[in-house]
Amino acid sequence: QVNLVESGGGSVQAGESLRLSCAASGSTTSIYSMAWFRQAPGKEREGIASFYPTNGARVYADSVKGRFIIFQDNTKTSLYLQMNSLKPEDSAMYYCAARLTPTQGLGALDSRAYDNWGQGTQVTVSS
Repeated sequence: QVNLVESGGGSVQAGESLRLSCAASGSTTSIYSMAWFRQAPGKEREGIASFYPTNGARVYADSVKGRFIIFQDNTKTSLYLQMNSLKPEDSAMYYCAARLTPTQGLGALDSRAYDNWGQGTQVTVSS
């Protein structure tokens, strides 16, 4: 199991930037992939970015491609989401997730593939 704790959320104006952090502990050396998800009130949870520690591969949702960057620190115990050019529609609770094994048939941005979740951090973008 992996314990995940997100931080860095807050309230910003449209066009500004935020960096979210996710601190991982536990079986971090066994992590197959990590991802950021978000969920706005009344909407489904959306996978927005994933990262594979073994090769550094990244996958982005179209909604954030070109604006958000997912990366990991050298210790491989923290995952980050750099969010630039924020829009009001980016407002949501943001969650960090990790999986220890690949899940056949489920993509990198499918929430069903992940069984380790943080508690979330709120991001609010005003126009």
